[in-house]
Amino acid sequence: MSPLNITRSDTPTGPVLHVAGELDYAQAAALREQVGGLVLGAAQCLVIDLSGLEFCDSTGITALLAARQHAQTAGADVVLSGVPSNTLRILTIVGLDQVFTIRRD
Repeated sequence: MSPLNITRSDTPTGPVLHVAGELDYAQAAALREQVGGLVLGAAQCLVIDLSGLEFCDSTGITALLAARQHAQTAGADVVLSGVPSNTLRILTIVGLDQVFTIRRD
């Protein structure tokens, strides 16, 4: 089991959260807490970089949806970047590739 590691960097367009490790039942609260502490402005974009993600279960997917809701409430956008192929497959199967903006980089 790899612990979840979330680091933040700021860009002119908004914050970037770099998520590495396992986003599962035991760790999803950490992402929710990190996102909940973000102050987003209208027209900003929250980028969640998943390039270091090793595993994501349904609780992790729910945490990503909560991040999207947090951004939308503030009038901001959310983008998932660097989504691993196994996670992208899950997002596609359940139709969330139509809900999230996903960048391959």
